[in-house]
Amino acid sequence: MDLIEKIRTLPTQPGVYLYKNVEGEVIYVGKAKNLRSRVRSYLLEASQANAKTGSLMREAVDIDYILVANEHEALALENNLIKQRKPRFNILLRDDKTYPYVKLTLADRYPKVFVTRRLKKDGSAYYGPYFPGNLAYRVVELIHRSFLLPSCKVDLTRYHQRACLQYYIHRCLGPCVQELTTPEIYKQAVRDAQLFLEGRQAELERSLTTRMMAAAEAEQFEAAARLRDQLSTVHQLQEKQRIATAEQSDDADVFGYHFADGSLAINLFHMRGGKIVDRREFFWEDLPELLEAIGVEGAKEENESAPSLSTSSSTRVEEHEPQAVFDSGVVFSALLKQLYIDQHYVPRTILVPVDFDDRQSLADLLSERIKHRVEIAVPQRGEKKSLIDLAGQNAHQSYIQRFRVLEPARKAIQEALADALMLPELPTRIECFDISHIQGAETAASMVVWEDGKMNKSQYRKFKVTTVLGVDDFASMREVVARRYRRLKEDAVADPDARPMPSLILVDGGLGQLHAAAEALESLGFTSQPLASIAKKEEVIYIYGNEDEPVVLDRRSPVLHLVQMIRDESHRFAIGYHRQRRAMRDRDSELLNIPGVGRQTRQRLLTHFGSLRDVQDATADSLAAVVSRKTADSIWRHFHEPQPTS
Repeated sequence: MDLIEKIRTLPTQPGVYLYKNVEGEVIYVGKAKNLRSRVRSYLLEASQANAKTGSLMREAVDIDYILVANEHEALALENNLIKQRKPRFNILLRDDKTYPYVKLTLADRYPKVFVTRRLKKDGSAYYGPYFPGNLAYRVVELIHRSFLLPSCKVDLTRYHQRACLQYYIHRCLGPCVQELTTPEIYKQAVRDAQLFLEGRQAELERSLTTRMMAAAEAEQFEAAARLRDQLSTVHQLQEKQRIATAEQSDDADVFGYHFADGSLAINLFHMRGGKIVDRREFFWEDLPELLEAIGVEGAKEENESAPSLSTSSSTRVEEHEPQAVFDSGVVFSALLKQLYIDQHYVPRTILVPVDFDDRQSLADLLSERIKHRVEIAVPQRGEKKSLIDLAGQNAHQSYIQRFRVLEPARKAIQEALADALMLPELPTRIECFDISHIQGAETAASMVVWEDGKMNKSQYRKFKVTTVLGVDDFASMREVVARRYRRLKEDAVADPDARPMPSLILVDGGLGQLHAAAEALESLGFTSQPLASIAKKEEVIYIYGNEDEPVVLDRRSPVLHLVQMIRDESHRFAIGYHRQRRAMRDRDSELLNIPGVGRQTRQRLLTHFGSLRDVQDATADSLAAVVSRKTADSIWRHFHEPQPTS
């Protein structure tokens, strides 16, 4: 069945939907109160938004769904499927940090105690999580020393000939050897460890005191001394040890975030007993592109509200690269579900800086599972808002350390670049050009912009080369540079406050491209504009006016790395536009020569598969997911079987 037809037949009940590509791989998992309404919205968003926004729908050829009873079940099932399948269009939790638990193997004949990060339904008791993580190891060490329960891998379902070293240094009761201990003594030690781990110190103290006095009266002084030491240890750690339990109403998790330039840093503060005991960091890059790919409403509305660009003549094509939009609510919805659903312990309060659609549903689901009320709050004022602001400030610092070149380093690189390329002032803006074509076909060009220490994608431009026939990179470079700066010159005449010329013009290529760009600039009267080129193979930089002395930088030089990064970005952008133009050319391709394929069918095939080559490589079954079986067989035979010649 055609994907669009299948979407139209979806039920209107709550459930989870799974988009699949031609290989049957799950590429996106979502949940909805009304499956049909939610999934149909993707078709509308993909049809109205730009090409990047529709990337999910271009790749999806099939959809599966699972019905559930209510939205809570949909939340839980969506979370499980995302963790299992890891679909590339979902926002995935990239931090693999998990906090440790103390595991007491109560199902064993002689229970042991371990530190573990994985919870299983194996009859064991789990205590934690512990913040910071090394606290769990200190607790287990204390249990070895005070309650003499082992963590070894010795098989305790049978007896052995002799005990290990742990018994002789008084860290184990020795259940591996017959008659070293008794089941009753071992059971009492396990009971003491349970009371300690559960935080029931008062009950443990009474038990230890009673047994100590009884041992002393029976003149079992060694046993009484051991019980006395255990009692002393419990007294000393009663204030220090923090076990996370449902009765602690002052436990909270606090989130803050910082987003800039397409990258996101989130900080999570774990507060236990009113004190911050640990911090976690999460990082993502290129989040807006992912949100646009799945059709986030905010991104679509932002693009629709942006002014459209048009060309005044057929000889000039300059296009802005669309800007992505960040939706913090979508991110926090995905993050909290992956962090807390299926967790053994969730604090009573979770403080987040932004609201999101299923916040209350998620809180209700967590409350049901944890057996105590969980509140996900978005405070606007007071002490809780101050905590979120504190987490946000720390997230800002995390962002700087992870993503941003610090200001002193950036200035040092600017100074080194100005010195190496003999620039009259520190460079604040570099515009770089590249030409892309295949044997002269669909020649395209790009201009990327480095500004104030980072790439400024809003200033990128695409050019369709219109006056050059065949393979002539020099003439193509001359045309593109002339068009770019003629426009800039015209803007300067009309508006004295218009953007000035860049600090440096960089072209991808050797001396030929450099001189072609120089000719274009001189024809416009720009005779003193700093201009340079970087050759791909040699990685040397030619400065116009000093071509006889090319700049050869050390391969580890940060200046060379910066120039290479700008050059590579222009190359990537040019190739992307060239492929886009070839895809547009392919739309008027031989698909129309296949019986049963008209313009609408051709459009549907290219939309789903992305290009003519992908249609050629598709199997008949994959094609049948988009068109009828008869047409799919006809297309497959056209590309894979010899065609009769007239």
